[in-house]
Amino acid sequence: MRKNTVVYPGTFDPIHKGHVDLVERASNLFDRVVIGVAESSKKQPLFSTEERIALTQASLSHLDNIEVKGFSGLSIRFVEAQDSNCVLRGIRTVADFEYEHQLANMNRAMNPEFESLFLTPSNTLSFISSSLVREIASMNGDVSDFVPEPVLDALNKKFRH
Repeated sequence: MRKNTVVYPGTFDPIHKGHVDLVERASNLFDRVVIGVAESSKKQPLFSTEERIALTQASLSHLDNIEVKGFSGLSIRFVEAQDSNCVLRGIRTVADFEYEHQLANMNRAMNPEFESLFLTPSNTLSFISSSLVREIASMNGDVSDFVPEPVLDALNKKFRH
């Protein structure tokens, strides 16, 4: 039986308006959207996994068909654990596409039933990245146009003691 669930994995450190845009559009396409917040200690995230889960939940609280869960390990296994075979990935640049294309083929090699869905953010949001948001915020720059209010508050607390 085919399930109508898509899983959107990532570090979301922090979630920004580009991510929100993709989740909003996916929530119109699927009955259930699971956002998987990866532990990803090798990336040395600014926010803990628990903080990133809470910020993601707060930023997407206006949607009623989403779930936010933390995970570690292979994203394909997390997707399968959500009773899904479909992963959502955001594409901003050609470089993103090249990496995501390779990842999609690797996932399909591990599970021939696995599907990758690529969405691009709205043009006005396509330049936003979590790493740029963190960098600007760390230098007391204004990121209010790039992140939801709960994230802005959390960044201000982190960088403006």
